[in-house]
Amino acid sequence: MQAFEIMISHVYKVKESDTVRSVIENLLAHRISGLPVVNDLNEIVAYVSDGDIMRYIGKHKDIFVDVMIFSTVIRGDDAEFGERAKRLLNLNIMDIAQRKVIKVSWDEEIENIATILGKKKIKKVPVERDGVLVGIISRGDVIRHSFKAIL
Repeated sequence: MQAFEIMISHVYKVKESDTVRSVIENLLAHRISGLPVVNDLNEIVAYVSDGDIMRYIGKHKDIFVDVMIFSTVIRGDDAEFGERAKRLLNLNIMDIAQRKVIKVSWDEEIENIATILGKKKIKKVPVERDGVLVGIISRGDVIRHSFKAIL
């Protein structure tokens, strides 16, 4: 079985010019945990997940760096949680999105997709054909299609 046989073709996505506010609205409206980020040609340029948002709004502690003759403190957050959340909304999505996107080809075998999702510990993988986003596959899609004939 190949990716195009199990993928969801109707993919919720955002443009690289969108704000984080747009992403959060999409995540909430569609009850999903992540979105591919595409350019005007519908090419996948990044991926943003609820984890990326959590990393931004979570508290960042001070970090002490000591390298032989140089030492410094990188300051964490002075801003309150609500302030960090508000500040996040107007950022461009590319400021927090993961630019190194794990994706699969439309003709990738399902067992390879299962391997990628499991080893990389990710929930979804975008599917592309000729460099363009054509679908998305979740862990649930792989499980559903792998076991529907034998359960």
